Amino acid sequence: MFTFETKRIVVVIIGALLNALSLNLFLIEANVYASGFTGVAQLLTSIIQDFLDIHFITTGILLFVLNIPVAILGWIKVGKGFTIYSAVSVAFITLFLEIIPLVQLSEDIILNAVFGGVLGGVGVGITLKWGASTGGLDIIAMILSRMRDRPIGTYFLIINSAIIAVAGLIYAPENALYTLLTLYVTTRVIDAIHTRHEKLTAMIITSKAKEMEEAIHSQVVRGITTLPARGAFTGEDKNMLVMVISRYELYDLQHIIHDVDERAFTNIVQTTGVFGFFRKE
Repeated sequence: MFTFETKRIVVVIIGALLNALSLNLFLIEANVYASGFTGVAQLLTSIIQDFLDIHFITTGILLFVLNIPVAILGWIKVGKGFTIYSAVSVAFITLFLEIIPLVQLSEDIILNAVFGGVLGGVGVGITLKWGASTGGLDIIAMILSRMRDRPIGTYFLIINSAIIAVAGLIYAPENALYTLLTLYVTTRVIDAIHTRHEKLTAMIITSKAKEMEEAIHSQVVRGITTLPARGAFTGEDKNMLVMVISRYELYDLQHIIHDVDERAFTNIVQTTGVFGFFRKE
C-alpha cells in the first residue's frame, strides 16, 4: 500500500509531466509563454536560439539552471520539505522536456494558448495541492512575501507582466496577448484545483487536542487557539483548534490531522486579512 509520501512524489511527477506536455506540444512552437520561471526559461531559450543561433541550450536545461540558486535559498528560508519536493518537480520537468518530442499539434495559436494553459494549470494545481511547487517563482514569491508582508500574487503579477512585455517587444505584439490568455487560463485552472487564497483558517474538531497541538507544533510553526466544544448530536466533549496558515502549509496540516485523529472534523476557510502577529520567518 502506498504511503502518503509515495503518493506525494507520484503526484509531483504527474504534475511535472503535464507541465512538460504543455510546453513541448503547445506553447514552445507557438511562441506562447508559460508563467513564472518556466516562462522565463522558455523566453530566454527563444532569444538565444533566434538571435544568437545557439540551439543546444533548451528550455529544460535553462529551467534547471535557473532553479539551482532558488532551491538553495528556499532550503534556507522556506523549509526543507517544501524545497525537496519542489526540486523533484523541477528535475522531472527538465527530464520530460528533454524526452518528449518538440512538436506542434495545431497551427491555431489560440488552441495552443488555451490547451497549453489548461495542461500547465492542472500540473501546477495538483503539485501545489500536495504540498510542493514547480520551483522558481513560487519560492521567491514566498520569501519576498514574508519579508515585506505583501500577497504572493503581487510578485507573480510582476514577473508575469515582464514576460508578457518582453514577448511583445521582441516578437509580434500578438504573442503577448496570447501569452496573457495562457496565463489567465492557467490561473483559473490552478484556482479550481487548489486555492487562490494566500492565508487560510483551519478549524479542527478533535477529541485528541493535546496530541494534535504537539504534532502540529512539531512541523508547522503557527499559533493555535484551543476552545472547548461539544457535539450536539452525541453530547461528547471535544476541543476546537483554530489556526491561520499559508496555503503552502495546507498539505502538511492535512497529513498531520489524519495521522493523529482520523475522526477529526476540519473546516478550511479563506482568510482575507490577518491583524496581529503572523509569523513571516
